[in-house]
Amino acid sequence: MNLAYIPSPSHGVLYLGPIPLRGYAFCIIIGVFVAVWLGNKRWIARGGQSGTVADIAVWAVPFGLVGGRLYHVITDYELYFSEGRDWVDAFKVWEGGLGIWGAIALGALGAWIGARRRGVPMPAYADAVAPGIAFAQAIGRWGNWFNQELYGRETHLPWALHITSSEGGRVPGYYHPTFLYESLWCVGVGLLVIWADRRFKLGHGRAFALYVAAYCAGRGWIEYMRVDDAHHILGLRLNDWTALIVFLLAVAYMVLSAKKRPGREAVVEPGASGGPAEGASGAPAAGASDQSSAGVSDQPSPGVSGSPVAGEQARAEGAERTGDSQESPQDETESARKS
Repeated sequence: MNLAYIPSPSHGVLYLGPIPLRGYAFCIIIGVFVAVWLGNKRWIARGGQSGTVADIAVWAVPFGLVGGRLYHVITDYELYFSEGRDWVDAFKVWEGGLGIWGAIALGALGAWIGARRRGVPMPAYADAVAPGIAFAQAIGRWGNWFNQELYGRETHLPWALHITSSEGGRVPGYYHPTFLYESLWCVGVGLLVIWADRRFKLGHGRAFALYVAAYCAGRGWIEYMRVDDAHHILGLRLNDWTALIVFLLAVAYMVLSAKKRPGREAVVEPGASGGPAEGASGAPAAGASDQSSAGVSDQPSPGVSGSPVAGEQARAEGAERTGDSQESPQDETESARKS
């Protein structure tokens, strides 16, 4: 028996009268909220309008949930369509079972539709929401903890996960908390994307591609530790192959995109008031103070007005000041007679 371990919740649902409150669903909802909130801040900083991210998310989130569920049901069809199984369970999303690959793929389709309706470039939107998606995944993985699922091999490490349920073929014991490993990895991925985006000014979808590549790198070794049933191809789990292929595609996109379209989009949302907000260090956006730093002002300086009348008045005043300090030729003649 382990003296130190991560306990599992006794149940993953609480009832508020007849209404079930499921931990898995709460984790997904909180994750979506964080992704939209952070994405909105990053979108505004890039020069977009507040609310655009949420408007597009209205399309992306439902598509993502459907895509995630479809991927899970297709790759684990025997859980729902084999003998003795009830196919209706395939629609019970709240019981767990969302494949991130399907969620991102179909969610991207929904985001593309929403972006088209708003008239904004899809790559710029993807860059804005990329770290938020990683943080949303980090939060969503705790839903697996509530359901006591997706754990790794047996271990006696101090941070082992204590599985107590015996439903669905589970064997109570102490296992690697792969849900926790992936949650922490996703937090690191989100922070990496934020840092790289500030450091290298990633644009045209490269911040999103970095998120995809970094997530796949971690998902590969975490997936290898899991012991739940999965399809294998050449000795590797299906999700390992998916992670490898998607990783290579993301890296290829970053390289080709950097060569074809270097830099970052100047305008992310046509018609948005203002421009790119202040950068991470608080400095004004580039070009905002070019004239002031060069000593050039749009306002005319005193005494050098562009008006002809003002110019005549300035010359008259100058003549009066000159006359006060110099004698006229007539005055000099009078002085000579008196002497």
